[in-house]
This record gives sequence, structure tokens and C-alpha cells, in this order.
Amino acid sequence: MQQEECDIDVRQLAEMRHKGTPHTLLDIREPEELSVCVIDGSVTIAMQDVPNELSGLPREDPLIVVCHHGMRSAMVTAFLRKNGFDNAWNLAGGIDAWARHVDPDMPRY
Repeated sequence: MQQEECDIDVRQLAEMRHKGTPHTLLDIREPEELSVCVIDGSVTIAMQDVPNELSGLPREDPLIVVCHHGMRSAMVTAFLRKNGFDNAWNLAGGIDAWARHVDPDMPRY
């Protein structure tokens, strides 16, 4: 499976949030990154802790994985999909793309 098939664009996520479409944002960045910015309502689990937290992750509604630029979240999305999370999606461009295209007032790093 090509990674692009598991990507969601920041504008698509913004539309989901605007419409109130049920979903979970899983932010896998490190605490020092989270201290700069975070999308409201995100569940935060550091990347290395995700394998130990699988039982607490939803399997029904979209599970959208977020990192800084979308590389780490792409790896975690692939891992989740290999472990039965067909609802896992990578936020293409990460929180940086969110700040550039959706929330320009959000601090960037």
C-alpha cells in the first residue's frame, strides 16, 4: 500500500472539525514540541509509547495521527494499520501544514 492512500489533508481535517464529524486526533510529538502548539482536543501519546497504548485507541471513527511535518505520523499510521487500525490516517504535512493553511495564528517551530 502506498502511503498517500493513508493521508488526509489539513483542509479535509478542518472540514471534519467544522462539521463535527467524529474523529480522534493522535498527536505523537514529544512534550517539548507539544509545549509550542497543539490542535485543540488532541490525544497526546509520544511516538515510542504508541505500541503500549493500542488498547486505548479507537477503532471506529477516523484516527488521525499528527506530528510536526507528517513523517513520524506516517510511520505510526503504517504501524497502526498493520495492527488492525483500518481507521488510521496520517495528517499530511503535520501540524506545520495545519498552522500554515488552517490556523495561521498557531505558533510554528
